[in-house]
Amino acid sequence: MAHDIRRQKAHLRDAVLAARQQLGSDSRLAAGTALAAAAIDEWGGIRCVAAYLSFGDEPPTRELIDGLVARGTRVLLPVIDGDRLDWAIYSGADDLTDGPLGIIEPTGVRLGRPALRDAEVVMVPALAADRHGNRLGRGRGYYDRVLGGLTARTAAVLYDDELVEQIPLEPHDQTVGAILQPSGITWVA
Repeated sequence: MAHDIRRQKAHLRDAVLAARQQLGSDSRLAAGTALAAAAIDEWGGIRCVAAYLSFGDEPPTRELIDGLVARGTRVLLPVIDGDRLDWAIYSGADDLTDGPLGIIEPTGVRLGRPALRDAEVVMVPALAADRHGNRLGRGRGYYDRVLGGLTARTAAVLYDDELVEQIPLEPHDQTVGAILQPSGITWVA
């Protein structure tokens, strides 16, 4: 049964990644602008957000992050540390470097997982999610390890067509409380 679930997840990952490759740069830019507008409208007044810098075909998050910082929000970004994520403050594009797995990371002081206690919202990357808050990541488990035990609101970031009927689940999978898409935020928990 676990093998079937892993196979279903792999099939869904492949389908989403193939669809993302078909998106043009104009569509990605428009999605990034709409994501920023939706998130800033909802979260523009909070003190601290844990976010991530998108890469590749992911929904663009840079405009959203810069918009939050411009409004005085402290933004924490992940830094890959082995099989776990550490966190550092985003202080601008000049303090970023290429990290493992091709992910851009901040170069500032690493704050450790306790830094997430300050976050009122934790944004997480996803390939797909369902209306119950189940999300499909890339399969390495970085964010499932982060999400366990968090008290902050959590939001998976997707393109509009990546909200699906049902995500296949394994015991280690963690849920999110919201789905952030270009069309807006849907709270699920």
